[in-house]
Amino acid sequence: MTPATARNVLIIGASRGLGLEFVRQYRADGARVTATARSDEGLAAIAALGAKALKLDVADAASASGLAWQIDGEAFDTVLHVAGVYGPRTTGLETPTAADFDAVMHANVLGVMRLLPQVADALAAPVGGHPAARIGIVSSRMGSIALRASASGWLYRASKAAANSVMKDASLALAGRALCVAFHPGWVRTEMGGAGADIDAAESIAGMRRALAALEPSRTGSFLNYDGTPLAW
Repeated sequence: MTPATARNVLIIGASRGLGLEFVRQYRADGARVTATARSDEGLAAIAALGAKALKLDVADAASASGLAWQIDGEAFDTVLHVAGVYGPRTTGLETPTAADFDAVMHANVLGVMRLLPQVADALAAPVGGHPAARIGIVSSRMGSIALRASASGWLYRASKAAANSVMKDASLALAGRALCVAFHPGWVRTEMGGAGADIDAAESIAGMRRALAALEPSRTGSFLNYDGTPLAW
């Protein structure tokens, strides 16, 4: 199957880092892009790249519930959910506070579960009986149980394992309508990844875009590295 060309893209969580790089690259390729951010600074950065900017806080119920009317009538062929937080940088079995737990789980898990149903109503219609839409959730290798060799950041790890589960359910619920995949973006030089990370945002996003565009129906529901390599759950 020929890789799909993104024409109408929605990026959730694009104020900076990976999300803003998605905006930059898709706009450079001529796609129409709608992207969300919480802050006025983030909205301005999105608009400066020629994308439509929507104010959205995935962790806030009222804000998240307002996405549906903002994207009413759209037909997105590509959706990226990037929004997320790391939380406390623990090294062992350090019990998170209730506030930290709620903040991380609301942003990384509940946020996806709140928004996916709204996005589902704004997807491009299947073409010739095949899904025209693709949904990518930016997860993390830290959410893999099989590949885990450290307990650092265990709250973040738990949230990403849960987000992977949510993506798998979405792939089943949207079968025939959209292809869904979870990505490990690589260890990226961002505010979260730090200056000593392996790759820059441009390389990470270019890889995920290629992998998402080339995704075959048989691979929906997969967990992939940014370069398209399958990852163990």
